[in-house]
Order: sequence, then structure tokens, then C-alpha cells
Amino acid sequence: MPGSHGSLTKAGKVRSQTPKVKGKERHSPIPRMRNKKNYLKRYVKGREVGQAR
Repeated sequence: MPGSHGSLTKAGKVRSQTPKVKGKERHSPIPRMRNKKNYLKRYVKGREVGQAR
């Protein structure tokens, strides 16, 4: 194999230096609200189910 782009001793240097950031706590909407949103989208607005093509 030809030479690498930098030494392996420095691998992961930047990632280890960056401060740890807490992720946002995510939760799905309560079923009643999700169903209402789906109803509005599918029947009131008449949109297709799934990803737009």
C-alpha cells in the first residue's frame, strides 16, 4: 500500500478535542395528535401517503 495521508498516531485528534454536547431528548408525538395531523394531511389537504416523488 502506498503512504497514508498523515500518521496513524494522530487519528481521531480533533474529535477527542471537541467538547461533548448533550443531544436533544426526542420523543414521538402522542398518538391522538399524530392521528389528527395525518388526517389533516391525507383527507383535508388530499396529499399522498409517503415520500414525495
